[in-house]
Amino acid sequence: MSDEPVPGQRWHVSSAVISVKPGEMNGVLDAVDRLEGVDIFGRDGSRIIVTIEGASTGALGDRLTEISLMPGVLAANMVFEHAEEVEETI
Repeated sequence: MSDEPVPGQRWHVSSAVISVKPGEMNGVLDAVDRLEGVDIFGRDGSRIIVTIEGASTGALGDRLTEISLMPGVLAANMVFEHAEEVEETI
């Protein structure tokens, strides 16, 4: 997801929870941390909370599917999505 916000375009942000198999947390954290447009915000013993940003709902869904197919991931579920038009910056 190499898209960057463009003024006048809609930009999408979602949060997601990733459930991780026991003993796989470090590997999943490393893999998720390398993804463009994904930021890790927290974790506990078996879950990771992330945000995903992109130019469309489809791009976010594609990234979430990519995460859910990673080794060590039990499930990746979108929790919330927000979209708004990107404003001009001065």
